[in-house]
Amino acid sequence: MYEKITPPTVGAKITFKNGEPVVPENPIIPFIRGDGTGIDIWPATENVLDAAIAKAYKGKRKISWFRVYAGDEACDLYGTYQYLPQDTLTAIKEYGIAIKGPLTTPVGGGIRSLNVALRQIFDLYTCVRPCRYYAGTPSPHKTPEKLDVIVYRENTEDIYLGIEWKQGSAIGDRLIKFLNEELIPATPEHGKKQIPLDAGIGIKPISKTGSQRLVRRAIKHALLLPKNKQQVTLVHKGNIMKYTEGAFRDWGYELATSEFRQECVTERESWILGNKEKNPNISLEENAHEIDPGFDSLTPEKKAQIVKEVETVLNTIWDSHGNGKWKEKIMVNDRIADSIFQQIQTRPDEYSILATMNLNGDYLSDAAAAIVGGLGMGPGANIGDSCAIFEATHGTAPKHAGLDRINPGSVILSGVMMLEYMGWQEAADLIKKGLGDAIANGQVTYDLARLMEPPVEPLKCSEFADAIIKYFG
Repeated sequence: MYEKITPPTVGAKITFKNGEPVVPENPIIPFIRGDGTGIDIWPATENVLDAAIAKAYKGKRKISWFRVYAGDEACDLYGTYQYLPQDTLTAIKEYGIAIKGPLTTPVGGGIRSLNVALRQIFDLYTCVRPCRYYAGTPSPHKTPEKLDVIVYRENTEDIYLGIEWKQGSAIGDRLIKFLNEELIPATPEHGKKQIPLDAGIGIKPISKTGSQRLVRRAIKHALLLPKNKQQVTLVHKGNIMKYTEGAFRDWGYELATSEFRQECVTERESWILGNKEKNPNISLEENAHEIDPGFDSLTPEKKAQIVKEVETVLNTIWDSHGNGKWKEKIMVNDRIADSIFQQIQTRPDEYSILATMNLNGDYLSDAAAAIVGGLGMGPGANIGDSCAIFEATHGTAPKHAGLDRINPGSVILSGVMMLEYMGWQEAADLIKKGLGDAIANGQVTYDLARLMEPPVEPLKCSEFADAIIKYFG
């Protein structure tokens, strides 16, 4: 089955049932060490994961690691341009869960991004990026401890699908001509818009299926959180891109109020219910006026629509959600993308799970990570219905490779996410405690040490891993 690698002889496969992993006590898990600093951060990560599992389960559980290859390391073993060999794809498909360090972006044609390729090959439609603060971590923000969010980013659509044509290409020019001369004029709402003849062209597909399966996972995650964190915010730019980003918002609400009707309430519904709770005799028109401040200036048709909305909400969910019961439900709301970038800084404690499309999610997760200490501490997971890959969110930093100095926190915390996904919460909690205590006591790598006040003597990458284990307790 494999050309150049051999699976462990001890261990069992992880399988999937209804989109969730079924994990044996001794799973075989493929790992990609990664390029550049992967040579340093993977051994540190493996050391921490193995120590936590051993301490938490006293030998009853153990991971059998299976090394596979991607990026520059794969080219060294399999030949030039073999950045993603079939051996690696076969192993990840067979064993279900994998973890990886940073990978080099290939130069030249073919695969544009190994990370994007893996997401698309295995339909890993959900990118999960938790951003929480560990006390003592240097941060440019005054109150980084207030931010504790999880970004749910759609992984397979949007402009990351990579369908585009270069300016001046024959196909690009034909497409612009077709759009300008036939499709745009045939759509009255576009008026006299025209695409410049010297433009590059990219396609931005957002599907109902892709949007709703992402929101479904976000809501399921919210169900597992403490009551005060059970909130899902749909992040979009639907005020401008109505049929893609606006549709994402609408499809998200549709899923929440159909598939999760008993568990969810929308923000707008909560206003309607709250108005009636404050004033049981409020009329439908008065309630409509309260939820839409511009009600008086609306057309009669629009006013009637909002009044009908109020009536429908009260008729359908008052018994199940009224009289304050909605306060125990998952709150589903939405925010414009540019607004949420401000609000995670000015009102960070108001948000919990942010569900968004691919490009917005890429920006937003990095911005949130910067608030709590940077990508060196930012974990990531890419999850589908039959596979999951956990990964470092930073680059390869080749100038630091082999120096045993880089921060392994991103991959270690990605390992924490993997353990939680597997249901091994006890081991995950040990690592979070050890990491938090190591940072709080100033036992950190150089990237954090130089920013602390006063600066502290930095640990090596391997020594940081040892410190985390020491603080397991």
